Amino acid sequence: MNAISKHFGALLAGVAMTAVVTGAALADPAIIYDLGGKFDKSFNEAAYNGAEAWKKETGGNYIDVELQNDAQREQALRRFASQGANPIVMAGFSWGTALNTVAAEFPDINFVVIDAVVEQPNVQSIVFDEHTGSFLVGAIAALKSTTGTVGFVGGMDVPIIHKFYCGYAQGAKAVKADIKLIENYTGTTPAAWNDPVTAGELAKAQFDAGADVSFAAAGGSGLGVLQAAADAGKFSIGVDSNQNYLHPGSVLTSMLKRVDVAVSTAFKEAGDDATFKPGVNVLGLAQDGVGYALDDNNAALITDDIKAKVEEFKAKIISGEIKVHDYTADNSCPGI
Repeated sequence: MNAISKHFGALLAGVAMTAVVTGAALADPAIIYDLGGKFDKSFNEAAYNGAEAWKKETGGNYIDVELQNDAQREQALRRFASQGANPIVMAGFSWGTALNTVAAEFPDINFVVIDAVVEQPNVQSIVFDEHTGSFLVGAIAALKSTTGTVGFVGGMDVPIIHKFYCGYAQGAKAVKADIKLIENYTGTTPAAWNDPVTAGELAKAQFDAGADVSFAAAGGSGLGVLQAAADAGKFSIGVDSNQNYLHPGSVLTSMLKRVDVAVSTAFKEAGDDATFKPGVNVLGLAQDGVGYALDDNNAALITDDIKAKVEEFKAKIISGEIKVHDYTADNSCPGI
């Protein structure tokens, strides 16, 4: 471990320091991952991939932290900010309270938060239209289903995951109005993001009840859903990162949420006051912020007819002809 790594390790006692890049200076950008594991093959890993893409493109260095519990949020932010890391990027919806406090204490540091909105002059908030991307994979699920029943396994039972579910359900019903939906959540605490055993059990119960497709919007827990589908000869749908490669022929598609692009762009722009843009930045279908994954691993599963129908839905959502309801706007899911 080099001197910089030791220095930050001491400063962040109690916070799991992961992959502090060799040679990183204190003015380098920083990223703090959310709970559930840095290499969750989903949300956090997408953030990591964005940081790595920036590093490869620019030759720059960055520092990063993997949290172990919610109590470490404010501590990690304050330690990085006090040492001049800039920008500081956070991934996850639970950062609002800690960031609102710390950003006010460090007005000369630029912060970028993904999946939360914090109104401070030195904060950029990046949010995604997850409901529109989820609509598309819901349509794919319904178009592929032969049983007329599809499932959804969410991670933590919170509004943002209901946003995924409602979009998914609306997309499925746009294809088959009478389709049956089975909705489950892995838990009500942050542990729900890293519990693939429970998520897999929920998915298995859905398959036993007649579902032949299940969408896992559950972070690291979703790996259990993907495994359960492969074991049962059913289909799963991944989330955030492209997870098609994990079980080729079983993962029908993945609902892409371009957290990687958000992080790499933040590293490029937010460290310079001339290019930093505070305020809210919404990434949806029109900006390729969300979408669905097509590659060699699922090419045989997504027929030309399915793709054509989904692309038609996509165009109508972008044009405004189809309105996908955002659960977080009113905590409701009309018609579902």
